[in-house]
Amino acid sequence: MSARAYILIETQVGKSRDVLAALRSMPRVPSADIITGEFDIIALVEAEDMVSMADAVTGQVQSVAGVIRTITCVAA
Repeated sequence: MSARAYILIETQVGKSRDVLAALRSMPRVPSADIITGEFDIIALVEAEDMVSMADAVTGQVQSVAGVIRTITCVAA
């Protein structure tokens, strides 16, 4: 079974476009967009299972330069 999650991302001031470009280049991120509100970006992450999902979020998404914090919303 595959896992999907929407990641809400807060970025450093002026870094949203750089973070967006980095996310869009990741194979497990089929879509990412700049949004308005408390968070700056929303990204869809897809993985084979929840372990792979956690690795993608903590090992890839959160390590992008300019990312301050994330909230992961797993799709049911």
